[in-house]
Amino acid sequence: MNDTTFITTGDGYRLAYRLDGTDDKPVLVLSNSIATTLHMWDGQIAALTPHFRVLRYDARGHGQSDAPAGAYSMDRLGRDVIELLDALGIERAHFLGLSLGGLVGQWLGIHAPERIDQLILSNTSARLGPPSEFDARIAALKTSPDMAAVAEAFLANWFPAPMLEANHPDVEPFRDMLLSTAPQGLAGSYAAVRDTDMRRTIALINRPTLVIAGRDDTVTLASHGEFIASTVPGARLVTMPAVHLPNVEHPDLYTRTVLDFLLEEKAA
Repeated sequence: MNDTTFITTGDGYRLAYRLDGTDDKPVLVLSNSIATTLHMWDGQIAALTPHFRVLRYDARGHGQSDAPAGAYSMDRLGRDVIELLDALGIERAHFLGLSLGGLVGQWLGIHAPERIDQLILSNTSARLGPPSEFDARIAALKTSPDMAAVAEAFLANWFPAPMLEANHPDVEPFRDMLLSTAPQGLAGSYAAVRDTDMRRTIALINRPTLVIAGRDDTVTLASHGEFIASTVPGARLVTMPAVHLPNVEHPDLYTRTVLDFLLEEKAA
């Protein structure tokens, strides 16, 4: 199966997902960053599917998934993944999440470790603040949702200036994803990030964990990745010469880093 299809979550909303690869391989779940879709991983699929059955999904509020009004919670975003795994009959999976997806990955590592094999937390944080900043963003989306301005602000934080100035072809799909994001889906996701603080509880994660940080990331600072790696028992840290989306900026290095970690245990 490689077409987008849907499940209905426990609270009655549609969640879009896509499976790539053969069903005789272990499952690897990829979880997108805020204001993107499952297509943010398109550049990784060809290299991952020889080893894994890759399960991607549009986080609640994004892409083809429903975007209910109101605040989302990290608990709800995490349970969306559990319900997706349940619907597909998947008992355990590897999990790679970037940014918002990395927050979801931390929640799963804390609350559902029996469902996770190996965990990769990329360009993420255990706590992003201050809350007032997210309140201001939510208020702006409700009063005058200018997604064009939102898109340009995101892109400036996601990619190095030379890529943007050169109109690099890899940037345009992300602009399209941003422009297609429902304002109330983005606002609900902002609320989930605003209300989340896992700085203490990630010490409970007992799954083999790789943390990937971007040296030049201004959204989730490299120091945020260092904190996660020093708090999760046994976690290892890789810092890349990248901004917020190293899978796009350095796709070969990123994919090789992910595969080295996930396949190491199998080879041992």
